[in-house]
Amino acid sequence: MSEWLIRSERPGDEPAIHSVTKAAFADHPHSQGTEPAIIEALRADGDLTLSLVAEAGSTILGHAAFSPAHLSGDEAGWYTLGPVAVLPERQGQGIGRSLIEAGLTQMRAAGAQGVVVLGEPDLYGRFGFRRGTALHIDGPLASYFQVLPFGSAVPASTVAFAPGFASASARDR
Repeated sequence: MSEWLIRSERPGDEPAIHSVTKAAFADHPHSQGTEPAIIEALRADGDLTLSLVAEAGSTILGHAAFSPAHLSGDEAGWYTLGPVAVLPERQGQGIGRSLIEAGLTQMRAAGAQGVVVLGEPDLYGRFGFRRGTALHIDGPLASYFQVLPFGSAVPASTVAFAPGFASASARDR
């Protein structure tokens, strides 16, 4: 039994989610520091489909966001995982894994077709994500793009992320 609880975001959690995300990505080599703004933009746009926190007592230790993925072939039911953040001093304790597993379970139960992620292949491969499918993105981050289908079908489409990813990045530069 873990010492934290995974639950859905509630009103009032926003400042703690911002702080956790900012701290988690502060020294990340691939971060431009836009992750807190991405979550805020997804929330403001109504694209934060699933927002989970890991909480111990009254302290939020981590957060995972799921938002719609837009496919060029108009296939519905695909979602993006990320950002995922855990307080630096609590990383490596299984909090991120708990958030991701809970989120994937909820997305499956909600009828999602699958989830995509931009991230380290060794990390996300542990959850069943894989590279080199017919579902892809274009551009320099394509080697970090991974897919977890919940069925056998993976559409041959190009993925675009929810607008909050682009608007937050542009706003924070």
